[in-house]
Amino acid sequence: MSRRSGILEFAVLGLLHDSPMHGYELRKRLNVLLGSFRAFSYGTLYPCLKSLVAQGYLVEDNPDAEYIPATALNGKRSKIVYRLTGEGKQRFEELLADSGPDAWEDEHFGVHFAFFGQTDKAVRMRVLEGRRNRLEERLERMRASLARTRERLDAYTLELQRHGLESVEREVRWLNELIETERANRGGRGHATSPPGGGEQQ
Repeated sequence: MSRRSGILEFAVLGLLHDSPMHGYELRKRLNVLLGSFRAFSYGTLYPCLKSLVAQGYLVEDNPDAEYIPATALNGKRSKIVYRLTGEGKQRFEELLADSGPDAWEDEHFGVHFAFFGQTDKAVRMRVLEGRRNRLEERLERMRASLARTRERLDAYTLELQRHGLESVEREVRWLNELIETERANRGGRGHATSPPGGGEQQ
């Protein structure tokens, strides 16, 4: 399974963990809640759903089948509703508990963060601290690169480099605030306080 398809699997299982829904509604939820998935199309989502069904993580329900036959002359198609199975819930719990290096990467981190409300505090802390460490390493490399190449860059390229550096610095500050909030907060899963700044990353 590719890294990107693994992210989509996690997101789909997480959204269906809340309630069953049909593919169109699921895609809308992915677009609204997980901005990194806006590039996904129906052509990507539906193979993922079929794969999850084949693995036993989802089942397809067709609540309108008795009212809208497949051969209906009006051309209407009944909507398939996807529902998590017991195995699917267990798989989501496994993915939710993953706090290793993959969870610190750009796309993975956003999806893990989206489900922090269902994640144990210890896992949240490991993911946040791992993400911060990863970005601090990135900052060191960016600063070193900028120091080496500053004299050879034109004004616009230099501004682009500075913008990238400042963006990473802002995220590190945001992560520091989140980590302090987590440390000050007691409780486990579902007890995270609202992130600094109203919950939006700056």
